[in-house]
Amino acid sequence: MSAIIKHRVRGMPAQDGAGVKLKRVVNQPAFRHRDPILMLDEFKSDDPNDYIAGFPPHPHRGFCTLTYMLAGNMAHEDSTGNQGEISTGGLQWMKAARGIIHSEMPKQKDGLMWGFQLWLNLPAAEKMDDPEYADIPGSVVPEVNYEGGLVRVLSGEFAEQTGPVNAPGREFLYLDFRMTKPAKFTLPNQGQSTRLLYVYQGAVTIDGVTAQAGELLELDAEANVPVTIQDAGHFLLIAAKPIGEPIAQYGPFVMNTEAELRQAFMDYQSGRLTQ
Repeated sequence: MSAIIKHRVRGMPAQDGAGVKLKRVVNQPAFRHRDPILMLDEFKSDDPNDYIAGFPPHPHRGFCTLTYMLAGNMAHEDSTGNQGEISTGGLQWMKAARGIIHSEMPKQKDGLMWGFQLWLNLPAAEKMDDPEYADIPGSVVPEVNYEGGLVRVLSGEFAEQTGPVNAPGREFLYLDFRMTKPAKFTLPNQGQSTRLLYVYQGAVTIDGVTAQAGELLELDAEANVPVTIQDAGHFLLIAAKPIGEPIAQYGPFVMNTEAELRQAFMDYQSGRLTQ
């Protein structure tokens, strides 16, 4: 395939929440988690029947979520009293940690709903921390003019800009490249061993391999990555340092052992998850 591309996979159709149709990119049979990235979903539809039921109240423990909206409006509410709404270009960051119950519901009855949800693991030492939450409007996300296109810096550092996601100890790189004309450039290695590139519009050529919209590439940990845009290509670059601990996951809970998973379920069923 390529010395730089370790894996190539296409996102698969799935449903979550109360029947929201989406594309599961990471955490599917052909591509499981890549420490510390547990899941990446893309939801995109202009048919309200595909998204209107949303994600009613549901629990989480042991990891962080980051929702990023390209189009549409989504309201969030959780068991700690947080409420917010994210719209086009905005983000919602949540550290579920020891336990939270939250909902994510569309604030529109028609039109395009398009976005991504990323799950990031927490180390054992942080899994039982207090939950954290932040709404981040699109207006505060740095945008860099780059090689004739635009790069939105969601998290981490790029071109002397720092993204607004504040995750001390869980720093990761999350960039949205919007290349609207032919270009050639190189993505430098920033030292994160886990490096994923997801094409969500157009096409992107990496080391001679062309990936179309809906495809994910796992990149070599150390390489400087040559990128060619023939016409136009929009993609996400997500990179992070592995935690290196066992991952025990079942549904909305991610712990280190099966015993901890069972405890999470018991805590949820008894109402102690958020205490």
